[in-house]
Amino acid sequence: MALAVVSVGLGTLAHADDNDVPSLAGKRIAISMTGTSHYFDVKAFDAQVAEVRRLGGTPITLDAGRNDKNLVTQLQTVVTQKPDAVIQTLGTLSVIDPWLKRISKAGIPLFTIDAPSQYSLNNTTSDNVATGKHLADQLVADSGAKGNILVFNGFYGVPVCAIRYDQLKLALKDHPELKIIDPELRDVIPNTVQDAYSQVSALLNKYPKGSVTAIWSAWDIPQLGASKALVDAGRTEIKTYGVDGTPEVLELLKRSDSPVGAVIAQQPALIGKTAVQNVARYLAGQHDLPRETQVPTLLTTAANLEQVQKLRGDQ
Repeated sequence: MALAVVSVGLGTLAHADDNDVPSLAGKRIAISMTGTSHYFDVKAFDAQVAEVRRLGGTPITLDAGRNDKNLVTQLQTVVTQKPDAVIQTLGTLSVIDPWLKRISKAGIPLFTIDAPSQYSLNNTTSDNVATGKHLADQLVADSGAKGNILVFNGFYGVPVCAIRYDQLKLALKDHPELKIIDPELRDVIPNTVQDAYSQVSALLNKYPKGSVTAIWSAWDIPQLGASKALVDAGRTEIKTYGVDGTPEVLELLKRSDSPVGAVIAQQPALIGKTAVQNVARYLAGQHDLPRETQVPTLLTTAANLEQVQKLRGDQ
């Protein structure tokens, strides 16, 4: 089976060509992370640090531990440190935007990952419209366009999550026999896996076999908890869908009785590396960068799992 690469839309496809990237020698680059507890976070963080160092620069690393108050303090600290550039990874836009504005007004070049702020010179991200659409289309196809869907919707304030959920709702307009169960579930941080497991386990007692078709989440950590609950309850007739390609979710795909219907695997290491390369180009005087650089994602099912893992370097 050919590997399904989700096509990019508007923006520039990332290429991460190591040969034409300017040096960062003598430059201090602040790498501000919302957190580093999740596969995407860790891979994007490690890649940013490694690429800054490879290009001769000095990384200044900051980790808010997935806490908004810590993140605000962290962004305030960045201004006083006066780095040559800042890369902010993720964050609820309504929370971080005022502080990103301060960084920009201080004359510090600001770049983002998965945070399309108006103050960012360039946002490196996946094509989340295509990602959300492909995930929704897979869910529709697997379900036969009929049934009820449990949805996790705890982080609509994070733009990438909102885009993916909007694409699900848009797809469902064409399939009225597929419905989202109200009320929506709320994914939380921390203890995301355990909380999702508990919520889904409780609901399985309420909804007998045949009454739920799928479980959807904007990222795959709640998908992991939901999938584990389905396995333990023997309810693998329900399929789960999410985004990121966390290794534990991909491992679940290997099971013959796996409840994982599909996951859109992102390439966080490539995203992190590409963001740093954009910083290097800008600091070298290449100010014609696009507002958004898009990295392709990979629609992953049991049929192409091994190919995806090889492509991302997971094997």
